[in-house]
Amino acid sequence: MKILHTSDWHLGRQLYNQKRTDEFEAFLSWLIETISDQNIDTLLVAGDVFDTTTPSASTLQMYFDFLHRASNTCCQNIVLIGGNHDSATLLNAPKLLLKGMNIHVVGEMCENMEEEVITLYDKNKQAQAIVCAVPYLRDRDVRSVKPYESMDEKVAQLVVGITAHYEEVANLAQKRLLQFGKKMPVVAMGHLFTTADRSNNGDGVRELYVGTLAHIDGKRFSNLFDYVALGHIHIAQKVGGEDHKRYSGSPIPMGFNEAAQTKKVVLVEFENGERIISQLEVPCFKKLTRISGSAIAIREQVSNLVYEQSDCWLEVNLSEGDNAPDLSTELLTITEKSTITLLSVKDMRAKVNTTLTASRNETLNELTPKDVFEKYLESNRISEELKPTLITCFDEILMHYNEMKAENL
Repeated sequence: MKILHTSDWHLGRQLYNQKRTDEFEAFLSWLIETISDQNIDTLLVAGDVFDTTTPSASTLQMYFDFLHRASNTCCQNIVLIGGNHDSATLLNAPKLLLKGMNIHVVGEMCENMEEEVITLYDKNKQAQAIVCAVPYLRDRDVRSVKPYESMDEKVAQLVVGITAHYEEVANLAQKRLLQFGKKMPVVAMGHLFTTADRSNNGDGVRELYVGTLAHIDGKRFSNLFDYVALGHIHIAQKVGGEDHKRYSGSPIPMGFNEAAQTKKVVLVEFENGERIISQLEVPCFKKLTRISGSAIAIREQVSNLVYEQSDCWLEVNLSEGDNAPDLSTELLTITEKSTITLLSVKDMRAKVNTTLTASRNETLNELTPKDVFEKYLESNRISEELKPTLITCFDEILMHYNEMKAENL
């Protein structure tokens, strides 16, 4: 049996207001080819299929077109779980229709947890694996609100609730194995933070829990699981150094902070009781280039890119040297007849980054809601003693807002 693990597609994501449709379509086409070339039996998508809870009609069409094409390959089963960026309602809407095509969708925590334990069958209708498909677990899913709780108590209870949920689906999977009376792989899926994971600041990972403190110890996953397919972190990595517990990472760089990463999907093979895990490198479909330095150095590097006939998307950071008030205009002139797209020019020397481009939308596009709130506290000279309390309150409000927004769509 061959399993392909991917996650964090973020279909519909833009970069500095630039649509990335071509990149997403290229990746999905590559994924179809890879499924066929590698003779994949099962595809696992571990959350954040979409970038927002309200994807456009064209983005939805891209998603359903992929599922249709994939169902006509050698791939016998597809399992998708909801991430924190996804609308559970939207993912679950065609759930019954897709199930007829052996596409299993778990958009949110199920009232009947048996529905999160999925038996996969081969083309001969023989059971070949069990998947514990656990979606992103919201605070309200796993924790009861109690009056006068401290933030530490809330986070501790959240960790306990999430851990207990994975223990329960493992118990259900064990019972399912006993019912079948034969040994077969058991795979867990999840969309969450684990301890010791690595992520980039500004990599597009929306905060899951209050203060992002609810990290689950990777060692707490049941020993029953032969493989743990995780999503949420955009850097491909093992969990706690254990080979069979992995984040696949995002398939394309979500921002310039990810530009230097080699993107991957994970291939898991089970044969004659052996488990073989490897990674397949995802091609770069659009090069993102970030240039930093003095104005003189930047002009020279951009001119070199033009000479090399690069067709990259370019972010420029003025990080040293004298003021260059006309740098944006100069770079636009240099790249005017090239295939380079200049997305942003920023002055990184100031205490608060000042965008040299005229568009205010670009400035906000670089900031998270929390960034804006922290800048507001700074500009209003809020005392250092009061800041932590206000930021904690803001974290909780933002978390509940994101959950309510996803729930009501």
